[in-house]
Amino acid sequence: RLSRNPAPEHPEISAYTRGQLVRIGPYQYCAVLNPTDCETPHTDGELTVDPRHPVQLSVPSAIAAAPWVLVRSYEDSDVVNEFRPGSTHAVTIPTMDPHRGRLFGLAVQLPTIVRDEQGNEFPWTHAEWSVRTVWP
Repeated sequence: RLSRNPAPEHPEISAYTRGQLVRIGPYQYCAVLNPTDCETPHTDGELTVDPRHPVQLSVPSAIAAAPWVLVRSYEDSDVVNEFRPGSTHAVTIPTMDPHRGRLFGLAVQLPTIVRDEQGNEFPWTHAEWSVRTVWP
C-alpha cells in the first residue's frame, strides 16, 4: 500500500478557498549549497477565488522550519512577508486589498545567502512554490 502513493520528493504546500484545495510541489527546487543545481518541474496550483473568501495557505514543517518568504501579487503591487524559522505554518491571504486590488497569485520561497565572484553576498531563492488565482 505504501508504494502505491509514495511520499513526494520535495515538500508540498496547500492552499484552500471556497471548498477547493490544491496541494502542489515546487515550481523550482535547487540545492542549497549549489544554487545552480536545480530541478524545474514548473508545478503550480490554481484556485478560483472571489472577493469574499480568503485563501488559507499552509506550509509543512520542512518549509516552516527555515526562514521563508510569502509573495502576494496583487493588481497594483506585490506584498512580501518574511517569516522566521518555526514561527508560522499557516497564513490567511485576502483576495482583495483596498489599496492593491485583486490577488493574482502567491509564491512561497526559500531564500539562501550566496556569494558572487567579487565576494558580494545577497539572498537567492533556492526553492519556490506558486499558486495563481482565477477570478470568475
